[in-house]
Amino acid sequence: MNVENAEKLPPVPGVFQSLRLGFDVVSSHVWLIFLPIVFDVFLWLGPRLSAGQVYSSLLANMLAVFKDRPLPEAETKALSDFVEAINRINWFSWLRTLPIGISSLDSFIIPENLTVVTPLGTQTVIQLGSIFSLFIWTCLLILVGWVGGSLYFRLVSITTLGKEEAGISVGRALVQTVLLSIVLNIVFFIVFLPVSMIVGAVGLLSPVLSTAIMFILALLSYWLIVPVFFTPHGIFTSRQNAFLSMYSSLRVSRFTFPTSALFVLTVFVVASGLNFLWRVPTSDTWMKLVGIFGHAFISTMLLSASFAYYRNINEWLRVVLEQLQQKQNMPTQQA
Repeated sequence: MNVENAEKLPPVPGVFQSLRLGFDVVSSHVWLIFLPIVFDVFLWLGPRLSAGQVYSSLLANMLAVFKDRPLPEAETKALSDFVEAINRINWFSWLRTLPIGISSLDSFIIPENLTVVTPLGTQTVIQLGSIFSLFIWTCLLILVGWVGGSLYFRLVSITTLGKEEAGISVGRALVQTVLLSIVLNIVFFIVFLPVSMIVGAVGLLSPVLSTAIMFILALLSYWLIVPVFFTPHGIFTSRQNAFLSMYSSLRVSRFTFPTSALFVLTVFVVASGLNFLWRVPTSDTWMKLVGIFGHAFISTMLLSASFAYYRNINEWLRVVLEQLQQKQNMPTQQA
């Protein structure tokens, strides 16, 4: 492509233009933040569902198996610390599903103390009693999370782009949400489990080398996140099925990687940076409501901006490819 042709191409959609559009949409339709607020308020003031009793029982049974050859003290302590951390996690956090789900400030956050104090008093703890109940509750919570996530994404996409462009039906949105979530999570575990085992094995030999590998993997993960970042967007903006939406996300990142990478990085920096601010109020004060409202607004704004950016970048890509195709066909037509 020569300079003359490049100058005739339309400008690439701006990252900050999309962010501003997302801000305007949520400012004009504040009700969009209702679901994230309800979710976080429930995690904060509602009961905590704990799997600590189940994991404690599993740990006790495992230690009983090795009673003739006790595990090293360091390994036993590590397992005990893991079970204690599990006991502090609110199992209702499984309502936060990925990649499509209701945004949440406190899901899977491990509190400092086993007893969580709220303005309404000490948080009630419901202990799961068996592995079967743990399995049933986890599956049920994930299913409810998929339903809530599909509704949340659908509302934001329709409000941002209009019903004619993004008016996917509720049933189709739920089906494609479930399908996409299952496929991506399977891929994640296929990649994550071998990598985590390798890093763990290296860590036993050299903690320094393990840290270096983790740093390299963190850098590489960013280049992997960009191609899959827009996997849900084709479902809600173009009524695509899950597989076509994944292909569309890969296609967009392939042709617009620098700009798309900048958008993803901006979203990550804004969301992660402000989350530190939103988590400043402690759980025992009503000021935590400020953090919940702020997180709900920003996360919904970023989601709206991502739908706007995805629509605009696809339109830009279509125009550019059409112009390039016309330029390639011009000599043939003249001949």
